[in-house]
Amino acid sequence: MGITALYAGLLGVLLLVLSYRVSMYRRRHGISLGDGGHKGLHTAIRVQGNFVEYVPTALILLLLVELTGRQPAIVHGLGAALFLGRVLHAQGLTSNPDGKTPGRLLGILLTWVMLLTASVLLILGSVAGI
Repeated sequence: MGITALYAGLLGVLLLVLSYRVSMYRRRHGISLGDGGHKGLHTAIRVQGNFVEYVPTALILLLLVELTGRQPAIVHGLGAALFLGRVLHAQGLTSNPDGKTPGRLLGILLTWVMLLTASVLLILGSVAGI
């Protein structure tokens, strides 16, 4: 569980950074609920929301891959892909609220590849003992 713990810790810090950005934007503009029609706040909320939509499931999959005894390099590869993907997605979406950035695209691709790879490893391990 040590490898997953590392990436869970890193992702926890990243969530705090994203949450802090939402809170500071709310404070700066005096908005306590919703986005008040501010595009920047709306974007910050979506970046944070997208993170919490993907990361819990991804961490569960990562932990299960680790617990099934996969090589540490595989677990680290999956964890690194997830963390880098979430950083790139957040940076990419924040840098251009229209969302058309290479960072956002690469970030979501890394996240999806991590989810797919972990899922396939778990299915194969469960069904075929691979």
